[in-house]
Amino acid sequence: MGKSFFLSDAHLGSEEREREREKENRLLSFFEVVKREGKELYILGDLFDFFFEYKTVIPSRHYRVIEKLSDLVRSGVKVTYLVGNHDYWLGSFFRDELGVRVSHNPLEVTLQGRRLFLTHGDDLGDSGFGDRVLKKLLRSPVTIHLFSWIHPDVGAAIAKWVSGRSREKANSKIQKILEEKVEEVYGFAKKKFEEGFDGVVCGHIHLPRISREGEKTVLILGDWIQYYSYGVLEDGKLSLEYFDTNLEFQAPNSKSP
Repeated sequence: MGKSFFLSDAHLGSEEREREREKENRLLSFFEVVKREGKELYILGDLFDFFFEYKTVIPSRHYRVIEKLSDLVRSGVKVTYLVGNHDYWLGSFFRDELGVRVSHNPLEVTLQGRRLFLTHGDDLGDSGFGDRVLKKLLRSPVTIHLFSWIHPDVGAAIAKWVSGRSREKANSKIQKILEEKVEEVYGFAKKKFEEGFDGVVCGHIHLPRISREGEKTVLILGDWIQYYSYGVLEDGKLSLEYFDTNLEFQAPNSKSP
């Protein structure tokens, strides 16, 4: 029985080129592990800091990652991409050209006899009226159509500026945000456990956490910016792993929901 892998929040394209190349190289090495050991790969959003599909153009700086995803599919790994809040504009290219399943909504899956709820996580909790209006506007078909008329280079520059401003706002109160979001996930997971789910896997928060309550598991995937963390389902058990064991950081403690 092959392993199922879970990954989120690499935000490729968000940093300077040297740092991006290091992050990308590590990600490509991780994909080789998935190719060798995995049966499925679930990307739970924000693999890219921004991705927009024009009819005839794809971002050239992400070519190596896109090609490796295609290679995974060709090798027999089932790849599912659950879009996040930064790459929501993913269109048909991944599905039609790469063979990657794309979902714009949370997923309910049964793997290795375990019923799992998979979500990017940006839709959990109350994000505030302003954020809800902005999300609705950005995901509007009209907005997407209008953006498609902008030259790709100009569109990418606008998106990078908006994303950078969003991070500056979040960084000013990051610890409080993380603590609140973690508690929101735990509260949400309890409700899902009552519905019969065995596990909840979530991205978006950028803080790797795993907690267990009997046979039930909450897995928050962390990110590929600071932690290089990911999830694995093997023999019906979810675990939290770190791709580079030489990274100098203190892993957060586990906590029960």
